[in-house]
Parts: sequence; C-alpha cells; structure tokens
Amino acid sequence: MSDTDLPFRATTAEACAWLAQQTNSQWTLARLLEHGLTPFVWLDYDAAYPELFGDANGGYAAPIFFEDDVARLAAGGDDVLITFTKDAYKLPVRLPEPGFRRRLDQLRFQKKDVERLAGKLKHEAQGAGKKPPASESQAGINKAEVLAAFGSFVRMDLARALDDAVGIFGDDGARIKASVRKSKRNALWHPVTLALGLHDVYRVPLGPLKRAFKSHDFLARWEADWEESLRLLGK
Repeated sequence: MSDTDLPFRATTAEACAWLAQQTNSQWTLARLLEHGLTPFVWLDYDAAYPELFGDANGGYAAPIFFEDDVARLAAGGDDVLITFTKDAYKLPVRLPEPGFRRRLDQLRFQKKDVERLAGKLKHEAQGAGKKPPASESQAGINKAEVLAAFGSFVRMDLARALDDAVGIFGDDGARIKASVRKSKRNALWHPVTLALGLHDVYRVPLGPLKRAFKSHDFLARWEADWEESLRLLGK
C-alpha cells in the first residue's frame, strides 16, 4: 500500500497495513490506540438527539477519546461503545446512557494522524528524536499549544485559567517565569508540570494526558520526562 492508497478516513485494517509497510512491524488496533491515535465513528443524523447534530443533518464523524471508551477498545471489546465524545460543533458532550454502540468495522482513523505517527516513528528510529538541550524558547509550550494538547478533555475554561495565571497555571506552578519578562503574550508553560497539576488538582484522568504526549509533535521533547515522572510517582 503506497502513501496515496491510505484513505482520508482509513479503516483499522488499512491503517495497520499502511503503518506495517512504513515501519516494518506489525500493527493492531490496540497498538494504534497505545500510540495516541484517535478513532472516529460516523454517526448518522438522529432526530432524537438534535443538540448532538445541530446543523449536521447528514451526520458527522464522532471522535472516541474518553479514557474508559478507549480502554475498552484496547482491551479487545467486541464492539464500539461511545459514552463521551464531541458534538458536530466539536464541543465535548456526554451521550445518553448507556451510550452509543457501533460495530468494530465502523472505526476510522484520519489519514493525517496516521501519517504523522509514521513520521514521528521514523524520526525516532533515526536517532533524531533525542531531546536537545532546552533554550528559553524551547523551555515550554505557548497558550495555543496548551489548548491544542489539553483543551479537549479539561472540563474548565482553560484559556481563561491560563490568562489568570493562578495556582498551577501561574509562576508558582507550570508557567515559566522568565517567559513573561517582556510580555504575557510570550508566556510559556512546562507541559509535564502542567499535566501533572491537571491530574492532581483538577482530577483530569491520566489516559488522555498520556495520549496527548504521544499525539502532538510539539510535546515530543518532553515525552521522556513525562514517562519518567509517572514512573517516579508510581503511576
């Protein structure tokens, strides 16, 4: 299977076969999930849930990112159970009990996510994934990157919390004090310190935090520190 053979929304089998060619190793659904890939399931419009679909009267691709839902898939569930996802406007939403069930063969993975994972693995295999010495500009991630990495599963106004810079979001927490010497617009946050704070203070599950470090290129340099922190904490 060549690069052009990977569909825009690939089935599990297509994603695994393409990655096997790219990495010379076997892939399974569990391994895709372990590396932080987000599966999607197409939801056809259902008039019983108008708030879920909004103007998407043909349906939309719903992501599966909730820790319990992903863990069930990784453990080898017979089907897909979605209890928490995003609506058609990309806002987090809990589905009515007991959730939506779909067949395993309805899972899809986005082409760009699969290609990004392959690129990351090749980069690491070439030895280029080693963490270089951090300069001030590399010491943390900016507000947009914080929101991209953690905003989808944090049940709070994360953007406002970053602006307020109180507690774990401030200089006594994860914000890098030196980054705001000239302007708060330059503010950077240490992603490992921030993620641990989100878990300890705001009870954000470790599952989505772990996947964030695996699925965002700008967090790659901190992934080893994150794993070591979890090991030292026994988590």
